[in-house]
Amino acid sequence: MNLENNQHKDRLLVSYILCAALFLGLGGLHRLYNGKIGTGLLWLLTGGVFGIGQFVDLFIIPNMVEEYEHNLRLKAGLSPFGVPLNQAVVASQVHRPTGNQVMIKLIEAAESKGGILTVTQGVMFTGASFAEVEATLKEMYKSGYVKIDNDPNTGAVTYHFHEL
Repeated sequence: MNLENNQHKDRLLVSYILCAALFLGLGGLHRLYNGKIGTGLLWLLTGGVFGIGQFVDLFIIPNMVEEYEHNLRLKAGLSPFGVPLNQAVVASQVHRPTGNQVMIKLIEAAESKGGILTVTQGVMFTGASFAEVEATLKEMYKSGYVKIDNDPNTGAVTYHFHEL
C-alpha cells in the first residue's frame, strides 16, 4: 500500500507540474498525462480554454489522477482496493477426503489384528497405496495414537495401537 501511495503522490505532483506548463504556452498537458485525450488536445489548442479551464483544473487534478488510477486498476483486472476481480472465489480443486477414511480403516484393521498392524496389512485392508498407508500411519505416530516397533520374528515395522 505504501508503494501505491507514493505512486499516487508522484502522479499528482507531475500533474501539477504539467499544469504549470501553461506559462510556457502548453496548456492541457496534465489532461493528456491523465488519459483525457480529447479535452487535453482542446486545452492544448486553446491555451487551457484561455486559462480559465486550466485554472479550474487546479482544483480537480486530484480527481483526475484518482480516476486515471482507477481505470488502470480495472484494466489490470483489479478492484479499487487492489483485489483481483477475475479470481475464483471458491477453490478450483476439490481434494478427496481419503486421509480420514484411510485412518478409520486402519484403526478397524488394527482392532481386528489385536492392536498391531504392519503397512502391508494396512494396504490389504484399506486398498490404498503403500505410500498413503505409510504416510497415514506416520501421521498417527506423530500425533501419539500409535507406537512403532519391530516384529521380533520377521523384523517388519509394526504399529501398535495402544488404545485398542
